[in-house]
Amino acid sequence: MSDQSRPWARRRLAFWSGRTLGARLITGVLLLLIGACAVIGVVTYLAIRGSMVSALDGQLRSSSGTYATCIENNHQATTGQGSPSAQPGSDPDDYRPPPNDVSCSQGQQQGMLGVRMKNGEITNCSVVDGMSNKECPLLTAADRKALMALPVYQPGPYQPPPWPAPAYSVNLTSLDADYRMTAVAGHDGDILITGLPMSGVESTLRQVALAELIVFPCVLLLAGVLGTALVRLSLRPLRRVAATAARVAELPLDEGEVSLPSGVPDSDPRTEVGRLGAAFNRMLYHVERALGRRAASEARLRRFAADASHELRTPLSAIRGYSELALRHRGPVPQDVTHALRRIQSESERMGVLVDDLLLLARLDAGRPLEREPVDLTRLVIETTSDARVARADHRWQLDLPDEPVLVEGDQHRLHQVLANLLSNAGKHTPPGSTVSVALALGVTPPDTSSVRRGVVPSGPRVELSVTDDGPGISPELLPELFERFSRGEAGRARDAGAAGKSTGLGLAIVDAVVAAHGGGIVVTSRPGMTRFAILLPLLREPAGQPEASPV
Repeated sequence: MSDQSRPWARRRLAFWSGRTLGARLITGVLLLLIGACAVIGVVTYLAIRGSMVSALDGQLRSSSGTYATCIENNHQATTGQGSPSAQPGSDPDDYRPPPNDVSCSQGQQQGMLGVRMKNGEITNCSVVDGMSNKECPLLTAADRKALMALPVYQPGPYQPPPWPAPAYSVNLTSLDADYRMTAVAGHDGDILITGLPMSGVESTLRQVALAELIVFPCVLLLAGVLGTALVRLSLRPLRRVAATAARVAELPLDEGEVSLPSGVPDSDPRTEVGRLGAAFNRMLYHVERALGRRAASEARLRRFAADASHELRTPLSAIRGYSELALRHRGPVPQDVTHALRRIQSESERMGVLVDDLLLLARLDAGRPLEREPVDLTRLVIETTSDARVARADHRWQLDLPDEPVLVEGDQHRLHQVLANLLSNAGKHTPPGSTVSVALALGVTPPDTSSVRRGVVPSGPRVELSVTDDGPGISPELLPELFERFSRGEAGRARDAGAAGKSTGLGLAIVDAVVAAHGGGIVVTSRPGMTRFAILLPLLREPAGQPEASPV
């Protein structure tokens, strides 16, 4: 295949492969039917034409024998050959019947043409017209040339008619018709030409062609309609498999427990679609069993984390209490022992925070409801930012708040924890002198292409709480795992050494879980010089003084 033809072949293959299976089957069936109809039409047309032409040739030989016999008898009667009254010395070549002699055309078929030629000159020409015979019109030079070019059949001396003379198709413009013609040599050196018109054959063939042009499109239309219905009916089980697979694909298989469809009813192993349905049902069974095992394992893990966190709180409190009691001892205590007691107290406090975080996550994973009461986000932002400004005096803190209070429905303590974690991360992971902006706005700011989304975006009126810093940003490799538990951000953000020993790696995981429990979502956008955490929460419409959200 040449290089020029390859793009066309690829385009045709791409067009064909882009069609549905039903469309390809229907198109293939129609193409086969079109080819079959074309072959049947051509073969039928040629067979009918050959049969009719063969029958016409038989009639032509009979007419040719009758015409030649009549001409020869008239010749003998006129010249006296073979009769006792024949004059001696008469030359049979001098016989020239008059041009209007049409007696030999009597009793012949309609349109029969009889021509006698002698020495290249037409001496007799007649045409059967209805019940009478008439002299044929003046033949044109092209018609005379065509008649003279006909091969002449030489019958044997004692061979009676009809003779097996070959027939030829000739178009005579003077008669405005196609003729099947044959030429036979006479006994006196003349040529006797006989022709029958092909108008009957042509009329029948036109009717056959017209019938095929009417019948074949109707057959193709009927086959297309019935084939489409049959293909759709045959592919209905496959569409059920596709619909069930689409429903499974839309299920959040990575989020908790899900209910899989019951499968497809088409599982007959005797058919291809049935074998596909049976395999699909087995796959659904294995997936459902695997999801059940995973859900059971996660449930056991959550129960273990909750039980372990709950049980660890008592011994950790005892450790902190004994370490504090030992540090209050009035007697002389070696310096290294004092240092060890202080480290025990510090680590027990850190473990206490870790246990509390784990217990909170376990409770959120278990779906325990949070408190639902109106929360003034404006006041919450002011208080939390003031605490962060005191804790991180080496940073610049900015507030961008609306004129009216913004209210949401939720757990004030948990929302305070969310904002405190975000501000703490902004302070820990940015160098001194960085600017951290906290904004509260109605509506949603469209994120750019580098954003990472968690949770869901509220469908109704919503509020956006954002924390933005101008630090070094978060590395793109860390963004997809940012909200995983025990994930840390040392790879892409600056981190002070003092906070390294106090972080549990659960801050953003708690933020994600608490925001999701409030029916909201998180959008994270980060690049060098700008990191932005935006929390989207449903807006509380009441009381009446609540400002309306601007359209997105």
